[in-house]
Amino acid sequence: MLKKKLLIAPSILSADFSRLEKEVNSIEKAGADWVHVDVMDGNFVPNISIGPAVTASIKKRTKLPLDVHLMINDPGFYLDDFIAAGSSIITVHCEVSNLNLIKKIKAKLAKHKIKMGISLNPATPLSQIKKFLTYADLVLVMSVNPGFGGQSFMPEVLPKIAQLRKIFKGIIEVDGGITDQTAPLVVRNGADMLVAGSYVFKAQNRTKAIERLRNAGN
Repeated sequence: MLKKKLLIAPSILSADFSRLEKEVNSIEKAGADWVHVDVMDGNFVPNISIGPAVTASIKKRTKLPLDVHLMINDPGFYLDDFIAAGSSIITVHCEVSNLNLIKKIKAKLAKHKIKMGISLNPATPLSQIKKFLTYADLVLVMSVNPGFGGQSFMPEVLPKIAQLRKIFKGIIEVDGGITDQTAPLVVRNGADMLVAGSYVFKAQNRTKAIERLRNAGN
């Protein structure tokens, strides 16, 4: 039985925004599978990053799918903008969602053939997301408190990943403090996809950094 490929999605939050096109091109050439786009509103998380205009610009400059992570209080309000920007998957947080909103977002994304992700923070119990799993193609487990790059991995999320794997057949993505040291831990517990910002973008050789992550996970 062939083992499923471990997907690597470098987060542009750690990229040099003054040369963003070159940064995205570099990870594409280095073997990345997705581009992870962290969208922050300064309310849900204590930081402000980018919006749909920058996301649309990235889409024009890469063939990689865009993995758009909405760390915002009102994902439904901005959904059309990120659909138009060319997102391949849009992930919203369970902490700011209810079942009615999740159903509406899922229906709209499905019309545009865009996948739906649902995320939860380290302190959020898995029970809070269970009622949404039917609508999710991907679950993003945060292994740091969202808002800033370069944080250390929180090992206390590992049991949550393992429990999720038992009840969810879709993609499990893990974001926060991912390195060649922590990648084996999350993959062993059920992760299929790794988000890595600082580890990739601060590496002298990004191709080797991505290879190390994939090999560590395998």
